[in-house]
Amino acid sequence: MRSWCDYLAAAAAYVVVGRIFSKRASGAKLLFYDLRADGCKLQIMADARVSELDENGFLLLHNEVRRGDIVGIVGHPGKSQKGELSIFPVKFTVLAPCLHMPPSLHFGLKDQETRYRQRYLDLIVNNNVRSIFQTRSHIIQFVRRFLDERGFLEVETPMMNMIPGGAAARPFVTYHNDLDMQLYMRVAPELFLKQLVVGGLERVYEIGRQFRNEGIDLTHNPEFTTCEFYQAYADYTDLLTLTEQMISQMVLKIKGSYKIRYHADGPDKDPIEIDFTPPWRRISMLSELETCLGEKLPQPLESEECRKKLVELVDKHGVNCPPPQTIARLLDKLVGEFLEEQCVNPTFICDHPQLMSPLAKWHRSYPGLTERFELFINKREVCNAYTELNDPIRQRELFLDQADQKAEGDDEAMFIDENFCTALEYGLPPTGGWGFGIDRFTMLLTDTINIKEVLLFPAMKPEETPAGGAVKHQQAADTAATGDAAAAIVDQMSILN
Repeated sequence: MRSWCDYLAAAAAYVVVGRIFSKRASGAKLLFYDLRADGCKLQIMADARVSELDENGFLLLHNEVRRGDIVGIVGHPGKSQKGELSIFPVKFTVLAPCLHMPPSLHFGLKDQETRYRQRYLDLIVNNNVRSIFQTRSHIIQFVRRFLDERGFLEVETPMMNMIPGGAAARPFVTYHNDLDMQLYMRVAPELFLKQLVVGGLERVYEIGRQFRNEGIDLTHNPEFTTCEFYQAYADYTDLLTLTEQMISQMVLKIKGSYKIRYHADGPDKDPIEIDFTPPWRRISMLSELETCLGEKLPQPLESEECRKKLVELVDKHGVNCPPPQTIARLLDKLVGEFLEEQCVNPTFICDHPQLMSPLAKWHRSYPGLTERFELFINKREVCNAYTELNDPIRQRELFLDQADQKAEGDDEAMFIDENFCTALEYGLPPTGGWGFGIDRFTMLLTDTINIKEVLLFPAMKPEETPAGGAVKHQQAADTAATGDAAAAIVDQMSILN
């Protein structure tokens, strides 16, 4: 009769690699390892009778193997006495030792600071984190495929600009040594993409990072990912339909249903249901706001009388609007308080006032308004789109209005971009423009309430170090910069000790 060892020797050999997550011994000559790689788990049964090493070599090798080590194994498949699929290694090699003891899978890694600062450790220990970023990738893939199938061309535009245009936001400032000039990290790619439409690329899009020097909270990070596209000979009504199609189909594809459950108030509270079944609700901003407030706003909206009325309303309803209290900021705060709070299921807030939309085209039916919409889900904006303003004279006037607001202290107001205005003078076809927040939508589909959960390396405050720690780190960096690698290693080890 053939022995178990004879059977294994005759079985096909397989090569497996991965990280050891647990080590258990059943005597000195039989050890059980749990090996994980690419989200999958496999048991390894290291038996001295099967190993290519002699008994002494087997003991020496496996005494040195630790949880967290990355190993390579050549062995034969089989089953344990409990029937679990296992690999019986003939050759067992430590490919990369782990010099720190990782948290156990039983207790996991719970501390948020550690998880965000050491994302590699978070990914090693918490398998659900992998699924979050797989979903994020699926969202980006779906958007890209959806647009490609409709004839859009993916492009890339500069991330450093002389003028930070395309959105009302406070930019990051950097400096170019060779050009001896101050530059801004882009807040949006919009103005470059519209110049491409002027040049005849009639359907373009870009998926990429934007940078805004603003607050950090549960839904905001200084750098974030968006998709923007521009389609010639389309308007905001076309984009309303396209947005419903894209996002509802995406949810159905990724989640298997139009309805999702989302823990809006945290994992300890009951979830809400968000229904993406089209068609979605559409509300006109000013008329709905006036209904909620129970009174009409003075006309025209640009008047000082209207501004005073809005100040009175924010005070009356306890809405916080810090200076400068421009009409656009006051309206935005009231809309956030009264309209956005209604938008749990996907809802389009449409027809923004022109003073809130300096890049959008005026409404063909309602004077003073624009053909613009924002999509809100779970009370958060995830999409912004409008019929693009293509009148260069009117565009320059609106840029000047933005400059006045900046002079009043609104550091999020736009700069005047003469290069863009010149491009408009060559003729921008009637165009629809659309922007979509990848990060916030990933939060919805992964049931997370903190944007840091969907960013592999979120922005974090500097970590507090012991007295002198920062100086020691700088000394080590300076030493490495001089080329003395050995001394730099010694300096780094002194920091760790």
